[in-house]
Amino acid sequence: MEQSSDIHAQLCELLDREGAPYRVVEHVPEGRTELIARIRGNRLDQAIKSIVVQVRVSKKENRYYLANVPGDRRVDLEAIRVHFNAAGIGVANREKAEALTRCVIGAIPPFSFNEQLMVLADPLVRQNDEVVFNAGLLDRSIFMRSEDYIRVARPQLINIALRS
Repeated sequence: MEQSSDIHAQLCELLDREGAPYRVVEHVPEGRTELIARIRGNRLDQAIKSIVVQVRVSKKENRYYLANVPGDRRVDLEAIRVHFNAAGIGVANREKAEALTRCVIGAIPPFSFNEQLMVLADPLVRQNDEVVFNAGLLDRSIFMRSEDYIRVARPQLINIALRS
């Protein structure tokens, strides 16, 4: 999926435009949170794990959200369902997630460049001064201040993290 490099470039352009200091780290291609944390040398709770979820608002309407939690947590689907008073919820299938994010699974950054994909984040992502995440490509990560992540991504903050 060559579109991923477009997302990486879009992300860097956004951060530059917003005046958010960041650093890009190149590494071997890896999208699994536990493994990439070891490769990058960051603590698991500093990583932001991003999952596309499908929220069934009604029989005919689904909405998609990019749910972001610290790397040492899981996304609490039930908390999202309750928050939106939804009829149902699930993890979006691979094809839908990759189409909405224009990234392969594992490379999805905690930002959305698609108006059909709203960003959610658990407040725990602010527990560290610095966060790190895969940046649209499996071989690139971005380190940045958590306060800048919140300011630029503008996620809806809701408690959606469960202990792994």
